[in-house]
Amino acid sequence: MSDILGRVMDEQDLFKKLLGKVPGFKGYVDRTNRRAADKLLRETIAGRFDALGQRISALQRDLISQGGLSWVDDLEAAVIKLRTFTDRVRTASYGYAGFFDAVKINSDELAMLYQYDLSLLEAGDEVERAIDNVEAAMGTEGLGAAIRQLTQQAQKCIEAFDKRTEVILGGAKPAQA
Repeated sequence: MSDILGRVMDEQDLFKKLLGKVPGFKGYVDRTNRRAADKLLRETIAGRFDALGQRISALQRDLISQGGLSWVDDLEAAVIKLRTFTDRVRTASYGYAGFFDAVKINSDELAMLYQYDLSLLEAGDEVERAIDNVEAAMGTEGLGAAIRQLTQQAQKCIEAFDKRTEVILGGAKPAQA
């Protein structure tokens, strides 16, 4: 998490570094950097889950070629959940709200958002293990259980993302008019 923020800050141009020394402007630049880091982190999460979805699609093709057509729909449920999750991550509000935004995010809430985003990235490991289990169970009686476990992991990702949204909407105060 701090590596991503550091990467964004290291890539500042000389003008931003100079203006960072102007009173009042540094906070704006820091918030802008946090927003860019948040976007980079979420793009990384979405990219990881896109790759996992592609693995599941390959397993579906394998099932079809092996005569396991009856399992394709069950596996599609997991794919749909992962796509829903990925789309939500990709289109989520940034972890920093702009001056005129209706929802303001303070530093503590931003830290919580980063923690949720980090846990979402780590959830990819759980989904990957579940995909490995499906792959290992192909052609066995345990395939149905492996697919159900994968679908449950995908649902957990959606639920974790919903908690992130609660931090933004529930924990943040609306902007004053």
